[in-house]
Amino acid sequence: MSLEVKVPAVGESISSGVVSVWHKKSGEQVSAGDPLFTLETDKVSTEINAEKDGVLKTLVAEGAEVKIGDVVATIEDGAAAPARTETKAASAAKADGGQQTAPQETPAKESVLSPAARRIVTEEKLDPQEIRGTGKDGRVMKGDALAATQNRTSTPEAKTVPPAEKAPDVHAEEKPTAAVESERFTRRKMSPLRRKIAAQLVMAQHTAAILTTFNECDMTAVQELRAKSQDAFTKKNGLKLGFMSFFIKAAVEGLKAVPAINSRIEGEDFIQNHFFDIGVAVGTERGLVVPVVRDADKKGFADLERDIAGFATKAREGKMKIEDLQGGAFTVSNGGVYGSLLSTPILNPPQSGILGMHTIQKRPVAVGNEIAIRPMMYLALSYDHRAVDGKEAVTFLVTVKQCIEDPTKLPLDF
Repeated sequence: MSLEVKVPAVGESISSGVVSVWHKKSGEQVSAGDPLFTLETDKVSTEINAEKDGVLKTLVAEGAEVKIGDVVATIEDGAAAPARTETKAASAAKADGGQQTAPQETPAKESVLSPAARRIVTEEKLDPQEIRGTGKDGRVMKGDALAATQNRTSTPEAKTVPPAEKAPDVHAEEKPTAAVESERFTRRKMSPLRRKIAAQLVMAQHTAAILTTFNECDMTAVQELRAKSQDAFTKKNGLKLGFMSFFIKAAVEGLKAVPAINSRIEGEDFIQNHFFDIGVAVGTERGLVVPVVRDADKKGFADLERDIAGFATKAREGKMKIEDLQGGAFTVSNGGVYGSLLSTPILNPPQSGILGMHTIQKRPVAVGNEIAIRPMMYLALSYDHRAVDGKEAVTFLVTVKQCIEDPTKLPLDF
C-alpha cells in the first residue's frame, strides 16, 4: 500500500511554493520522520518529513512550483532493492574495465553535504565530487559550496557555455529556477521569498507616508554594563548578553511613552495595539526575514536573547515557521552588524514604525564642556506619518536614546 506525499498547508495566505531540494532520491529507502524535501514559499522554507517507512518515489523535479495539496511523491511499502543497484554498478564496472570507484563515490559524497551546502549545490548546479569538504569527516559545509560557486564564476571555461547546451534548461517547465548564464550576466528566476520581499517593500513605499528621523546615542554605559555582567549572565543562562535585547527593551519603553507608534492603519480605521510583539530583522543567504519576539514587555533579558538566538539558528537552517513571522507590532533592524553607519529603514507593513540600529563608531563628542572620545551609534526611526506625528516620532527616539545612555531606566533583571 502506498502513501501519497502531499504539499501541506503552511500558512493561511500561502497557496503555492517551490520544491527547492529533495533530501531523498526516488527509489531510496526512507523512515518515518526523515526529511523528504524542502518547500520554499514566499515567506518561509519548510522541511517536509516522511510519515511512514518505505520506498520513496518522487513525482516532481527539484525547482518545480507546486500548489498546496498537490501530490509530489509516494511512499511504497517494503524496502529498496539493493541487488538491482549492485547489478547496475557491476555492469558499469565491467564497461569501465572492472573499476567501481567512480560509481560509488557519488552517493558517498552527497551523503556528507550539509543541508545549506546541498541547497547551494542544487541551485548552482555544482558537482559534489569537485567540492573539497572542510567539515568533520570531509563533510561539505556551506562555505565550501560558496567557494566552489565563486571559483566556477571566476573561471572563464565555466562561464563560456555554448547557447545550444543551455537552451534545454531555459524552457524546461519542471525547472522554473533554471539560470541563463553568459559571460556578461546570469539570469534566473527570483525565489518566492525574494519576490515577496520585493512586493512588500514596494507596497510599503506606495501605501504609507514614510518619513525618517535620526538621533545618536552614547553606548558607553551599555558597553560597561554588558562587560561587567557578561560572565555571570553567560554562566547563569548559557548564552551571551548582546546589544539587541537592550534595544528591544528600550523600544518597548518608547512604545509605552508614545502609543501612536504601536499602531497600524487598515483602510479608514486606526488600530491601536495593546501588546508589544517586536519583530527582529534577520538577514539570511536567501533574503531578509522578520521573526517576532512575543510579549517583549513581559520577558527578561535572558528570554529575549534566547528568542533572538533561536530565530537566528532557524533562519540559517531554513526552518523558520510561518507563525514565527506573523503579528509583529514594531520592528528593530540592526544594519550595524554589516557595518552600516546610517540608513533609512523601510516600514514592515502594516506596522507604523521601525527602528534602525547602526555600527558603533568612536567619535569626538561634547561631554559637558569637554571633548571626549565616545562609542557612538546613529539611530533612525522610519514611521508612517499618516498615523504618527513628527513630535511623537522624535519623542520615541529620544526615549530610546535615554534608555540606552542610562540603562537603569530599563527593567534590568540580571
